[in-house]
Amino acid sequence: MAKTLTERDDIRQWAEARGGNPMLMDTPDGTGTRTLLQLTFGQHAINTEGNEGPDRIGGFQLVSWEDWFAALENGKLALQVSDDLAGGSEAEFEFVERD
Repeated sequence: MAKTLTERDDIRQWAEARGGNPMLMDTPDGTGTRTLLQLTFGQHAINTEGNEGPDRIGGFQLVSWEDWFAALENGKLALQVSDDLAGGSEAEFEFVERD
């Protein structure tokens, strides 16, 4: 069963309990840019080849929770997570439209 998180504290607690860090990436979108959101879990995920170095053009960058939440709210998104306790600390989630 899934539950949808919209409150900042709930989202942050869920992510941090699983070793999550907020990431953003700006991508070209027609005449402007679009911000993509992501959560990365564990040091290995941060250091993977696709995310190495702040000079990687167009790559995800670690950001503050404040910046990440601003992008989440600007996109009118929420975080849908599994509330199955049997899942333990697994970080299964998806972004969904906020009601």
